[in-house]
Amino acid sequence: MSDATDRAATSSDATAAAASTFAATGHERRALAVQSGFRLVFLLMTAVLIVPVLAILGKLAIEGGPELSWEFFTAEPRKRMTEGGIFPALLGTVLLTAGALFAAMPLGIAAAIYLAEYARDNWLTRTINTAIVNLAGVPSIVHALFGVGAFVIFLDFGESILAASCTLAVMTLPVVIVSTRESLQAVPRPFREACWSLGATRWQTIWRLVLPNSGSGILTGMILCVSRAVGETAPIMFTGAVLYAELPGSPWDQTMALSTHLYNVSTQLNLDADHKHLPFAVALTLILVVLAMNAAAIALRMHLRGKKKW
Repeated sequence: MSDATDRAATSSDATAAAASTFAATGHERRALAVQSGFRLVFLLMTAVLIVPVLAILGKLAIEGGPELSWEFFTAEPRKRMTEGGIFPALLGTVLLTAGALFAAMPLGIAAAIYLAEYARDNWLTRTINTAIVNLAGVPSIVHALFGVGAFVIFLDFGESILAASCTLAVMTLPVVIVSTRESLQAVPRPFREACWSLGATRWQTIWRLVLPNSGSGILTGMILCVSRAVGETAPIMFTGAVLYAELPGSPWDQTMALSTHLYNVSTQLNLDADHKHLPFAVALTLILVVLAMNAAAIALRMHLRGKKKW
């Protein structure tokens, strides 16, 4: 009996010694407390960013949601745009964004390929990269004035969908270049060296290996391009968007857009109580268009990521 008691006491002492050995020291407890404090601070900062977005979306959904209907999306404005729908503005926004993507994506991808795969690391290349980054921060009104001078007047496009799309393309081009270049540089260099050792040329390596493995990053640039192009007002207002127009028949026609239409119904019309929800409905539609375009690009990006070999 005494042997069993001694063994139990010895086991208890060993357990207590192990517990004391692995117990947190005062320094570790202070470090955990600091870590918990920083976690709480970051959580609060995240909430500060998310709560206003949710509040705005909630306000738009409550005020503008009841106004959304099939007629609202497919009809043309009536009675000085206080009744009817927003179909010309919705179509114009899609056309302007598609035109901007059609112009910006090939040029941006080509420029990124040259900077990432062909250009040497010298003062000229570094200057070009700095200029691209700085161009992304130029105010949109400056791009609008450039679009008027370059596309409306010099190239004689006139105030049209083509001129407005080209202006949006110039404005979003730095975002496409930077995101594509970073995506290309993320592909491991040993992949390229393996292709070169098998006799592939530089372009064959880029076309068959680098670009397929950087497609998700390129689509990220497209998402950012869409997000900025859809909501811009000044560049298209100066170059091709009008407050009211019929459905466009060619790229040389002017068009309505959701952003300019929102500005018009919010500031230029004296809405009565029956139509006070119209600006909220237009704003909600604009956000839904952005979300729909981004969702399609994100789905394609996830599909391409699933095909990566690394």
